[in-house]
This record gives sequence, C-alpha cells and structure tokens, in this order.
Amino acid sequence: MFVEQQIENQKVELFFKHDISLYIKREDLLHPQISGNKFRKLKYNLLKAKDLGLNTLLTFGGAFSNHIAATAAAGKEFGFQTIGVIRGEELSKQYLDNPTLRKAEQNGMLLKFITRKAYREKTEPHFLADLKTEFSNFYLIPEGGTNDLAVKGCEEILKEQDLEFDYICSAVGTGGTVAGLINSVEDKQFVLGFPALKGSFLNAVIDGLVVRTNWNLIHDYHFGGYAKTTPELMQFLKVFHQKTGVLLDPIYTGKMMYGIIDLIEKDYFPKGSKILAIHTGGLQGWNSKFDLELVKI
Repeated sequence: MFVEQQIENQKVELFFKHDISLYIKREDLLHPQISGNKFRKLKYNLLKAKDLGLNTLLTFGGAFSNHIAATAAAGKEFGFQTIGVIRGEELSKQYLDNPTLRKAEQNGMLLKFITRKAYREKTEPHFLADLKTEFSNFYLIPEGGTNDLAVKGCEEILKEQDLEFDYICSAVGTGGTVAGLINSVEDKQFVLGFPALKGSFLNAVIDGLVVRTNWNLIHDYHFGGYAKTTPELMQFLKVFHQKTGVLLDPIYTGKMMYGIIDLIEKDYFPKGSKILAIHTGGLQGWNSKFDLELVKI
C-alpha cells in the first residue's frame, strides 16, 4: 500500500564550530501529499483498517492540521472514505477560504465542525459513541495520528546508515514521531525532541510510548506556542532556505532547526558531534497559514 522511496541524508553545507556536522533526513520527499511523519504514522493504521474490513477513516484536527491534510490524501489514494472532526464550529462558514480544509474536502473528506468545548471531549466514551451512531463503523485515528501503530511506523525512519550519527533530532507535536525514533536508536545515540507547543506534558506522553531513556526534550524553541512565530524565526527560515535550498515549515521543522543551530553556537554538543535532523514534512502549512514568499525571496 505504502511504497517508500529511497532518500538520502543531505548535509547542511554551513560552517559549524568544533568540527560539528549536521545532516537532514529528507522525509519530506517521501510523498507529495502524505509526506514525512504522516506517511510513517498512517502506514500501519491503514493496513490495520484494511485488515478489519473498515473502509472509513475518522480522525481529528484543527484548521491547519497536517494530519487532516495527509489523512484525506491517503484516503483518496488508497480507497478509504475519510471523516475529519474539526475544532472550531465557526469554521463551517469559512472553511473554503482555508487551503488545508478546502484541499481535504477536494480529496473526499467529510468535514464535521464542532465547538472547542466539544473538541476537548473527543476521547470521552460518550463522544465516541455519538460518532458511532452518526457515522456507523469507522477506523479511529487519534488527533495527530499518534498511537502504537504510528510509533511502529516511525520506528522505520532510521536506517542502518544512520548509526553513524551521535544525535537524532526531531520536532515534536503529539510525540509519536520522536517516540519511534527513541525506540529505534542504538544505546550510543541520543534523541533530542523540540516541542512546538508550550508545556512539559509531552514528557509524560512520550514516557508511555518508549522503552529507552537516552532522550530529552528541549522546550526553549516553541516561539510562543503552537503555530506562533516571530520575525526572527521567519528571517531564519528565509536565510536557511537561501543558503541550503531546504525549505522548512514555521510550525515544526523550522523551530527544530533554529534550536539545533542555536545549541551548536551555545556549545551544547561535544566537539566532533554528528547530528541528524529529521525533516518531518508539514510544508502544506505554508499555504494554509503563512506566506511562503516571505522565505523564498
């Protein structure tokens, strides 16, 4: 069902002190619409849905959700009906102005808009029972796609050649991707996660998904919280794209890369460290919330 393309690690051709080298695993190139960690998270969930004989996927997300966009695209490509439960009832009157939701609908996704209060109850038994009554049988995928099968998919990101790296770095949203990385690294390697959200609650979430302790979350580079940016971050993305040719998104990978380079400058990494940063995709966020021309000038 999912055919994985062979991709190379791209060296960041910038000067870093102390003989530190930085590479990017270009997971964003796996698929034009189901890219990066969404490809990994959906892979085994869709295979499970098929094994169960379920042809409808139901999941949750906000107005600019990479997960909503990827699930809709995967449904269209692999023959599933898709339902997206969207946070924000007010969006029902204006979603056609939102490129993410408009594209999801064009890919066949049925959008159900609910209030933010109701959205906070999305994992409650009564809420799920109401969805079952409304939509009958479906395969449930959590918000952001993170569950045990998603972690299993993300455990396949790293390949044998990646054993040469001392540090593996990833942006963190719901925790599934970094958990998969943690479970698949060697004891000599260390995983750093860069949360895009405020708060330390993700530490406990990831603890429940992993079997190793050689990891840490760096909470200093969220730039104000989820989907928040600053002029400094946007300028960084522009310069990084100009110098490397690699486009990062301002919600996840851009914040991670800013953090990695800042930590290098602050002597966080030992001399001679080899760092691998995972490009988890998410570039559709430019079209939905941010002006891509700001970085491609």
